[in-house]
This record gives sequence, structure tokens and C-alpha cells, in this order.
Amino acid sequence: MASAHLDHHLALLAHLRGILVALGEAEQILDSSHSLFLERFDELVSDLPRDPEASLYLGQELISQIFHRYPQIAHLVPRDLLWFFGGDCLHFMPDEEIELFQRLDERRFEAQQNDEPFDWNQEKQLLALPPESSKH
Repeated sequence: MASAHLDHHLALLAHLRGILVALGEAEQILDSSHSLFLERFDELVSDLPRDPEASLYLGQELISQIFHRYPQIAHLVPRDLLWFFGGDCLHFMPDEEIELFQRLDERRFEAQQNDEPFDWNQEKQLLALPPESSKH
């Protein structure tokens, strides 16, 4: 996996962890397993750079658990993480969004093959534009 691509998702995981910590600090979690969940989340963040492929399953499991354990913050889970981890996480994405991320990944791989720079966020914004607005 390209470093910039991985770094982008690690930053999103850090953001999501901050939300989870704030949720616990606000005492909105009555479940005592919240700290254990955060420990597993931290394990994912530390293992992901070392072994991205092996970490995908833990990522799928934890992201999916957020939707079930913490439905009040489900809308705050970055959509990029759902696509990045794939698997069961894709159940939380509508078909149109999956198609957008498929096109985005195709563009990323094409840029990689051609040794061209690729800005994930910029490309995502361009792909999200309605067809008539991308012409200037």
C-alpha cells in the first residue's frame, strides 16, 4: 500500500479515536468494555503500518462494531474507512457510494502505474461533482 494512502487512513483512524474517547469522557457509554474496545482500536492503529493486509480483518470488525455499539456516532465514521477496510464495512455504504470509491481506487491505481501524483481528497471531490459541473 502506498504510504500516503495509508497515512490518510491512519489520520482518519486517529480522528475517529478522538470521537470515541470524547464519547467515553462525556459518560455516554454505560458499558465497561469501552476501554477494552479502545485498546483493540489502538492495537489496530499500531499494527496497520507494520502489516496492512493482516490488519484489515481487525479493522473490519472494529469499524462494524462502532455501528452496533455506538450508533449515536455512526454518522461520524469517515466513509473512507468503510471502503478502506471493506468486507462487512461495505454493508454500511449505499451502492452509489461504493461506485464512487471504486472509481476513486481505479484512478489511484492508474496514477500509481503511471508514476503520477495522486491526491485522494481532491480526486474524491472531483468525482463527487455532478457531471455538468466538472466542465469549466
